[in-house]
Amino acid sequence: MRERMIHDYDRVGRLAPSPTGALHLGNIRTFMIAWLQMRRCGGRMILRIEDLDHPKHKPGADSALQEDLRWLGFDWDAPVQWQSQRLGLYQAALQQLHASLYPCFCSRADIQRAQSAPHPGEILRYPGICRRRIIKDPGTRFSEKTAWRLALTEDDDGRFHDGFAGEMTHSAAELTGDFVIARGENIAYTLAVVVDDAEMGITDVVRGDDIFPATPSQIVLYQRLGLPIPRFFHVPLVTGPDGARLAKRHGDTRISTYRAAGIPPGRILSALARSCGWLRKDESVSTLAELIPRFSWETIPHEAFVWDDALL
Repeated sequence: MRERMIHDYDRVGRLAPSPTGALHLGNIRTFMIAWLQMRRCGGRMILRIEDLDHPKHKPGADSALQEDLRWLGFDWDAPVQWQSQRLGLYQAALQQLHASLYPCFCSRADIQRAQSAPHPGEILRYPGICRRRIIKDPGTRFSEKTAWRLALTEDDDGRFHDGFAGEMTHSAAELTGDFVIARGENIAYTLAVVVDDAEMGITDVVRGDDIFPATPSQIVLYQRLGLPIPRFFHVPLVTGPDGARLAKRHGDTRISTYRAAGIPPGRILSALARSCGWLRKDESVSTLAELIPRFSWETIPHEAFVWDDALL
């Protein structure tokens, strides 16, 4: 994987929420790690709203999440970016990859049935069903909603060293197989995020470890498009007592709910900072900025953080 020399003052991080609903504690813990990392080293921070067409996007959610972030003390160093305003960049990248794409007509059920072994998690490995179909019948017709997959080659690897989680020892071919980068005219997240991070000069990507298995596919795209590859840091999610990622069934952990209840931001920040090992149980802060000198990767546990409102 191509490395680049980066001085601390040249480092750029990003917060990249999707406007699918209100921000909750799980989002904020990851954002807090990302923001503090940049502020600690003197780098810059960008806020990007990942609002590509999605049925779960909610009107007004982009404004609400900005209000929650500011209330907690987050800031950023450039105008807010919206993916929906950057479609031309994605289409240009899609055209650059055009010769390596093929149409796919498989449903998720088709792919699940074709698995040669159990595949835990949300990412299914695609076994090349339609690549073989197109070779047999090059005249196959496709619709505007057809998925377009990138045909991987032996040169596509994608393995990398994660700054927090360690080595990713599996290649993109092993984890995802040929992956979707567009459905008709709609660009997939996998391609959009690569184009965005490169164009915005992102050097450090901090995000939840649920994305860890998809990162090799993104690295393949960086390489195919000739783009610099950022450093990745995948951190554990916040879960409920049942071990599943934080959700409505675990109670209302939306930041807006805590705000409405009169809970000051410092209580939320302090509870999350203790989970990262930056504060003792008897310590607290009032502002996010107070945590900048406390930031350290070494103290963050590698296990998921189990949330309970009693921690506030």
